[in-house]
Amino acid sequence: MAHSARPQRLVNKLDFERLLAVRPCGRSAHFALHHVAQAPVQRPRLVPKGGADELSTSASGPFVEPVDSAPDAVWFGAMMPKRQARRAATRSLLKRQVRSAFDRHAATLAPGLWLVRLRAGFAVADFPSAQSPALAIAVRQELDALLGAWRPARAAERTRRGAAAGAPAPDAVPPPRPPAPSPP
Repeated sequence: MAHSARPQRLVNKLDFERLLAVRPCGRSAHFALHHVAQAPVQRPRLVPKGGADELSTSASGPFVEPVDSAPDAVWFGAMMPKRQARRAATRSLLKRQVRSAFDRHAATLAPGLWLVRLRAGFAVADFPSAQSPALAIAVRQELDALLGAWRPARAAERTRRGAAAGAPAPDAVPPPRPPAPSPP
């Protein structure tokens, strides 16, 4: 699962909603890690007005849909609620640490969408400064442990256990319903 490109940042609200709809695949004392093995939602691209008559796809409409949506890269997002980190400087420090952690671990992560969510705040008594080096070190170590503990085999095992228990796989399409019997 080696990726040569740097992880890309998520910017679309729909991608964050898709990630928050699934259970976290990893947790630490302060963070939750979500993963979806899908490509991000792409905004429709408009066909240029001047060259529409020259294109072979001009009859299909003004929007061009992507042909392949299989994930081939790592996209990540970070959610740092004000409830857990009140100072903007602290939230910025946390986001910078998340970006650098994804840069370090991109080669070992599965392709798809990733989200690191701050689920508990850091104690102000332990880290009085919003941008203390001690806070940066603690966050870096916790993120490295969280991303380093994620393994594709563990994710596949969770999917197998869920399927064995009767739960659908995360990306599975539900089976069609049988037709309702007609009244006699």
